[in-house]
Order: sequence, then C-alpha cells, then structure tokens
Amino acid sequence: MLNIKSSHLDSSGANEDSRSDSPQPAHGYQCLANRINDRIQGGTKFFSLEFFPPRTPTGASNLIEMCDRMGLGGPLFCDITWKVGGDNRPENPTSTLTIASTVVNYCGLDTIMHMTCVGQTKSQISDILVRAKDLGIRNILALRGDLPPDCDNWAPSGDGFTFAADLVRFIRSSYGDYFTIAVAGYPNGHPDCSSYHQDLQHLKEKVEAGASFIITQLFFRAEMFINFVKDCRAIGISCPILPGILPIQAYASLKNISKLSKLEVPQEILDSLLSFKDDDEAVRQFGISYCSEMCRQLLNSEFVCGLHFYTMNREFATVQILKNLGLWKDTIRRSLPWKTSANPVRCMEEVRPIFWSSRPQSYIYRTSDWDEFPNGRWGNSASASFRDLTDYYLFCLAPRLPKAELLKMWGTELKSEQDVWDVFSCYLSGEKNKQGVMVTCIPWCDESLSAETSVFVKQLISVNQRGVLTINSQPSVNCVPSSDPVHGWGNPGGYVFQKAYLEFFTSKENVEHLKVILKDYPQVNYHIVDSKYDTDYTNCHELQPIAVTWGIFPSKEVIQPTVVDPVAFKSWKDEAFSLWLEHWGKLYDEGTVSRNIISNFVDNYCLVNLVDNDFVKESCLFEIVHKMLSAASSLSGV
Repeated sequence: MLNIKSSHLDSSGANEDSRSDSPQPAHGYQCLANRINDRIQGGTKFFSLEFFPPRTPTGASNLIEMCDRMGLGGPLFCDITWKVGGDNRPENPTSTLTIASTVVNYCGLDTIMHMTCVGQTKSQISDILVRAKDLGIRNILALRGDLPPDCDNWAPSGDGFTFAADLVRFIRSSYGDYFTIAVAGYPNGHPDCSSYHQDLQHLKEKVEAGASFIITQLFFRAEMFINFVKDCRAIGISCPILPGILPIQAYASLKNISKLSKLEVPQEILDSLLSFKDDDEAVRQFGISYCSEMCRQLLNSEFVCGLHFYTMNREFATVQILKNLGLWKDTIRRSLPWKTSANPVRCMEEVRPIFWSSRPQSYIYRTSDWDEFPNGRWGNSASASFRDLTDYYLFCLAPRLPKAELLKMWGTELKSEQDVWDVFSCYLSGEKNKQGVMVTCIPWCDESLSAETSVFVKQLISVNQRGVLTINSQPSVNCVPSSDPVHGWGNPGGYVFQKAYLEFFTSKENVEHLKVILKDYPQVNYHIVDSKYDTDYTNCHELQPIAVTWGIFPSKEVIQPTVVDPVAFKSWKDEAFSLWLEHWGKLYDEGTVSRNIISNFVDNYCLVNLVDNDFVKESCLFEIVHKMLSAASSLSGV
C-alpha cells in the first residue's frame, strides 16, 4: 500500500498510503478475497508485492520484466500504485491502468489497482472502472490520495468523492461483488487524524462500506502491528489485515520515506545505521536482517498469515527476505505447459496453438478480443480471428533491449546469410558471438531457452549452423510423470505426453528437397509456407488441429493444452515473417547490405513445421532435416 508519491486519505480526511501464487487456469475464477481467506483458514503463509508505475516507457518495460522474475517466487497477488499527476490513459505505457493490466494479462499475476479520489470527478472514476473491468482487473485498492501541495482546504473535483469510504460505496453500488476492494490501515494511527481511536473508527467505516481486506502502512516494530490488529478486532473489524513491510534499502531513502509518510523511525534503528549510513550495501544487509527478524515475529504470532512488501521497484532485498523466511518458491508447478494469464475471462482457457509458445504476450494480445477461450479441445478454428499486430512496438511486445545492445548481439554489420545463422547458433549454444557478446534472445524467442531444449540442443545447433533456423521445438515424451522437473505440468499424480515438433525457417531450395524426402515419412505431418503464399504445402487437414501435448490426470478428462492448427499457423506465419523486418531489419538503415540480407530471409525462405506422430519411438525429425541438407549439398557440389 506504500505510495509516497500517492498517499491516501480515509474518511477522517487523514492520509492513507497505498498498497500471486500463480494464476488460476481452467477451474473458474476465485476472487482474491476468498483466496486470502482460504489461506488464512488453512494456515498457509503467503506474500504479496507492490510496485509503482515508472516515468518512462523503458522503465515500464523493465518493471514488467521484474514482475515476471518476481512472479516466479509465488506471490498471491501484486498491486500497482496510482500515478499522480500523470497520464493514466490505458494507451500510455506508464499509466497505472496499463501497468496493472499488463501484469494481469501478460505476467499472469492477480493484481490490485490503486484508485484515488483526489483530482478526479465521479465521471472520470467511472470511466476508469469501466476500463479496468474491460482489461481484466478485478481488484481495487480504494484510497483518497495525496492532497495538492500546500492545500489547507481541499475539496473534491466537481462531483468527486471526499473520502475513501465514499469511493468504496460507489464501487460496491455500481459493480456489486465484481471487484474485490481493499483499503488502507495505519498501525500507528494516521498523522492527520485527531486521534488513533478516531482513525480506527474511520477504518471500520471503510470496511462496512464494502472493503474485503486491509493492507497497512509500513511500521518498524512487530508489536505495533499486533496491537493494531487487536484494537481492530475489539471494535468489530473482522476482515483480514495484511501488514505492509518496507525493507530498509538505503539510509537516505529511509529518512525521505519517513518524512513523506510522517512516520517516525525508531531511534535504535537510526543509531544502528549511523556508523555505516553512507555504505548502501551495508545498510541494505542491515535492512534485510532487521526486516527478516520482524517478519518472523509476525508470522509466529497468531495474527499474521501473509506479508505485503513495498518493493520500491527493487527486487533484491525483498527476494532475500522472502528466502530467509522460506516463503520464496524456487520452483512453481506449471498448471499448463504454457504461461497462463490471470485475466478472469481466460481462467477456463486450456488450449493454445504451439506456435506462440515463445511469444505468449503476443498470443494474449492477438486473442484479447475473444469472448471465449478453448477449454478441453481446440476444435475447428475456421471462425477464429487473430488480432492484427499493426504496432510491433507496443511496449509489452517490443524488444526488451535497446537498439545498441541488439546490434551487439545480432551484428552491427551483416555480410552474409551465414552471419545470421551464427546468431541462431550462438543463442542455442550460449557461446559468445564474433563481437564477444552473449546472444540472449532472438526476435521469435525473447527469453532464455527452456529446460526442454537441453534434451536436443546439440542437434538444434548442428542444423542451425547449416541454415535451418529453428524458432520452436519440443522433444517427444511418452508417459512422463506430471511432477517431472523438465517436462512436467499439471496436477500431481498425472502423466504427460508430447509429439516431437520442429519449426524453422529454411531456404526455398532446401524446401524442394524436403518435399521429396517427406514422402518417405507418412507418420510426419508438415506445413510449409512462404511469406507471400506462393508456397503453401501441407498434408494436414484444412481445418482440424493436431494435438501435440496432452496429459492424463486423476479424476479428469484428458487435457490437450497445445495443438498444431492449420488456420492459426497462417496467422502466426504473418507474424513470424514480419519479425524479421520489424525487430531485426529495422536496426539497419534502408538500402544497406545488412538490411537487404534480412529482407532476403523474408523473400527467399519458407517457414516449416513438422510433427512426428509416433511419439513412442525416437523422433525422425532431425533425420529428415539432415537428409534435406545432404541432398541440397550434393546438388550444389558442396
């Protein structure tokens, strides 16, 4: 709830400072309030994280990367503070709406969006709530917000709201139980309130108006929070109360936060820091140790089951504290083979085409207009419509690295196709390129290689070095336990299966040999296309998909989460070819040799996918590819 730039007011006129286990696929949406209550009743410890919107699009992209990383630790939810004085339209990449919806949809984390009364009319707040609902946001932290500087007689804008309780009532009256609403609490009493007990009464008013749980302002002593909870219970506040935890990360920032939040830092902390206050690393280590011990005291009490961390958009200290407490999950069981979304509309989604497995954000964006999502089976996709990627630089889909770093990885100057082949090979091998730089991504795969890739990475490197540029693949798997650390997914006690799959770009000359060779492999389905559909060669059904991953679990029907679908492949084909130019080619000036080399891959290469249906035996796909390369070499005399 901490938001020094956007503190909040309860109904007393006192300032309130603001505040996912993984998403919940394929079993219906469970509201956040119920999930919190379930954990409290079951005695299951949990944590949550707060972030604030950055100032720049680059900062927004970096924050989303951080949310992805910290999401791996298993937070129950995260929250995004309200951006005061900025452009909060969803089109703005640094707006609260944009950041919150991106974390929900693309990072797959249940998210609370802060909303404040200050500076907004009732109509503006209504518009924001409509957009929040449309974007998949189901949780609101209702706050009054910071007063304008030097404001002694503040009044709401037009017909706006005066207090957080008014905002809570409005949301409840307008949307019923659609939104889970949280509010802020103050263990030390709000500094602008006439008394601690009056502040408690105003907190009770917010809860009675419809708030489901409370997140507190930061504090520095466990007993302060525990006494606060006791006092809340004594006046009839029975909802969950989550303690807000601020890791001390620097002496100057601690003093600044103390000043802005009007919260006194205990003298013993200041005295302890004094001798090394200019050593940021020493201060941070002190903060980690101090905060870890305070959190242990809270978790060992009968009053705390979850902790809410004010990360200040920094991850190291919070992660280390969570590891010290045993709350950080180094591995989280995948519910499905692909990265799920936390948007409630997609909570029953169980099936996706395999093509976007390395670009899940793109798939979510291109299907964001769908009213329903495949559950159980993909079915006939003749009517499926994929949203056009007219803007490849939507901040959540754009390359995560600046142009200068991409050029170092992919080549400041290209002299031949071989230079491009070498980039693919270096990405797979982990070896440095000719410029001594690690290739950590390519346009079709902006993340590190999956653990599965290690199963056949040497074979992948071998064919990439010869112009078979792989962008997607999976090995065959036959009845592996769902708990397997490499291939496993889904509930415990199940078994998973996969058909070998290989997707790659290769020259049209190679494709002519491939067509001949494929006739000898009736167990292989294939689809070969070029950028302009001059080549569209397949033995697949025109509309019916092929299941390439499935799982069998106790008390459930067979789940088929990934398919090769002929209609979806054509939509993916357009995107895959466009990435050559949009993400790679445009790094070079028009008319340069480097730009022309990249354009050549669009004009003279085909996109191929191969499925080996005989998943019981060792896959024949690399055998096919090597035969193709050998035939091409023989013909050229190489």
